[in-house]
Amino acid sequence: MFRTMSRFRRAAGTTAVLAVVALTANACADQDSSGAAGGSSEIRIGAWLPLTGATASYGVPQKAGADAYFKMLNAQGGINGRKVRWTVKDNAADPQQTVQIARELVGQDKVVAIVNANGTSQAEAAFPFVLNQSKVPVLNEVGGSENWYKPPRPGLFGTQTLYEDQAAAIAAWAVQDGAKKILVVHSDPAAFVNVAEQVGPVAKKVDPSVEVDRLPVKYQTTDYTPVISKVKAAKPQAVILILTSPEAAAFLKEAKLQGVSLPTYAYAPVAAESTVSLAKDAAEGLKAVQLVKAPSDPDPAVKEFRTAMAKYEPGQDAGFLALWGWSNAKVFAQIAETVKGPVTSQSLTAAYQKASSVDPGVSPVMKFGASQHLGTRSVQRVEVKNGVWTSVGDFYTPPARTD
Repeated sequence: MFRTMSRFRRAAGTTAVLAVVALTANACADQDSSGAAGGSSEIRIGAWLPLTGATASYGVPQKAGADAYFKMLNAQGGINGRKVRWTVKDNAADPQQTVQIARELVGQDKVVAIVNANGTSQAEAAFPFVLNQSKVPVLNEVGGSENWYKPPRPGLFGTQTLYEDQAAAIAAWAVQDGAKKILVVHSDPAAFVNVAEQVGPVAKKVDPSVEVDRLPVKYQTTDYTPVISKVKAAKPQAVILILTSPEAAAFLKEAKLQGVSLPTYAYAPVAAESTVSLAKDAAEGLKAVQLVKAPSDPDPAVKEFRTAMAKYEPGQDAGFLALWGWSNAKVFAQIAETVKGPVTSQSLTAAYQKASSVDPGVSPVMKFGASQHLGTRSVQRVEVKNGVWTSVGDFYTPPARTD
């Protein structure tokens, strides 16, 4: 009886081992060349975006722009014959939701990379699971801070010029235009203060005789009457705005109402269609920097974007934010095309480290390396002319900041 039971246990154990081997073989057979379950014709990537909530105005157009690019790309055959499946999930700009979404994208959707997601604090919350635990790269995140790239984090690659460098660019621009006394009007939270503090050192680096003062404003202020009174009292020759788009619009409207006409500059968050629609004619002449060319430009690369938006995302706003999404999708595709063999998390990371010259046409040429994970410091200077954002010159790299 004992021998019979023993033989039964050995047989059952052998059967279980064979079953595990068979399951493993099946799983490997189902694993496609992109490292995700399914067929060899797909490259699975994913993103978290705020599609609802207070910042949905950023996430929705960003998604539309990237969707338009990936749909066009897939219609043309994909990346080296593989179609791109870009799975996007709404995080409502919430860090905790982002962590859960990251687990779903990696664990259930089997993505090989997070591409063209949105949010600095949201990404930070997901980094421990995505970058450290899962070793899945995060590519072309909209957002970011300097400590992401100094030193560079393994698997993290960015395409967005840092806010600090945007401030450096507008500081140099104002000085080059002849301003000797600059007033920086900024919201009072620490993130805005940090950006505003970059203006002075760079302005003085361009011209040591320049005076730079700062005027903090309570975050989400709607009544700019006292603010403009303080601006008038300061008697600056130029104003730099480090505000949200609605706040910048409120500033411009009140300045026009009080008869204050000064050269005004702003960083990329202000260079949005919403600023012009809210401020109307008070926005005329506003100068700012952007991450991409103006969507109204006659440039062939921008025309391609507008054509694809009309075809694949009709009715969606084809503005700056959509062009951000388009540009980031295009950068990913151009780098992924260089991968020889399976497109995996590891091969994508290696490809980014070797991508020394990536030209998406609508944004600056990106240069990555093993120790350089931020693709660019350059910006596009833009100006409101006849109620429309228009590019001024070519992409511009600001002076190095004094840290």
